[in-house]
Amino acid sequence: MRVEDRLVQMGIDLPDLGGDGYYGTAYGRMKPHHIVGNVLYLSGHTPVRDGKVLHPGRVGEEITAEQGYQAARLTGINMIAGMKHALGELDRVRGLIRCLCFVACTPDFYDVHLVSSGCSDLLAEVFGDPAGIGGRATIGVQSLCDRMCFETWAEVEIA
Repeated sequence: MRVEDRLVQMGIDLPDLGGDGYYGTAYGRMKPHHIVGNVLYLSGHTPVRDGKVLHPGRVGEEITAEQGYQAARLTGINMIAGMKHALGELDRVRGLIRCLCFVACTPDFYDVHLVSSGCSDLLAEVFGDPAGIGGRATIGVQSLCDRMCFETWAEVEIA
């Protein structure tokens, strides 16, 4: 099944990141992606939809691990939108190489991996196994811009 058909079947509507649609540039000078050979490098993606941050705050303080999971899932949707913007066609994705995930949390919240799984689980559902499963690291941090609870960047193998 084509990736875009799977998204429709899952009820996922991708935001359009074309033109000025990539929200990351509001936080500094950067481009949304860069391609070297057969690797797509995505800049940071976050849980923003229609200009609003989903579940702002720190996991373990203002928000729960489940809310963090949902924010990471939205971030995964935004990452897929970033892939579509960069590649034009999602079926060019051969596989996720790796993601580096950041979870804004309290110092005593140790289940950061549960939050990141919101993003990883979505990518596996959309692209399947093995293409949607890559390496992953998760780091708990004190804060992210605009009180976001999650951010990730990724490297993707492309055709």
